[in-house]
Amino acid sequence: MTYPETYRFTKEHEWVHVEGSEATVGITDHAQHELGDIVFVDLPKVGSAVTKGQTFASVESVKAVSDIYSPINGEVAVINDLLQQTPEKLNEDPHGAAWLIKVKLDGAPELNELMQAADYQKYIGAE
Repeated sequence: MTYPETYRFTKEHEWVHVEGSEATVGITDHAQHELGDIVFVDLPKVGSAVTKGQTFASVESVKAVSDIYSPINGEVAVINDLLQQTPEKLNEDPHGAAWLIKVKLDGAPELNELMQAADYQKYIGAE
């Protein structure tokens, strides 16, 4: 799997893609592969605050329930309603159509602390 060069990644296997003052957040292909078949996604409400390093969602697979941690600070602007009806999309397209939330950024200096694609690929290769 090649990870998108314009994305930033966390050690907890979340990704973030910034466009202007909004960031899209999701889980990585590596994460969905480790989870197995995803059967349910619990997302926050629009308008909720997210804080870097804090849980904002959970993903349930046939193996376990996993917390999803925010890679950034901001306010939830949009949730991906597609995942409410078809959570298995996370297994099919985790870096595309199966994003989790879009966040209104609050400056986002924490982006500089996240890994670039090449660094993330090295990180998961070392796991």
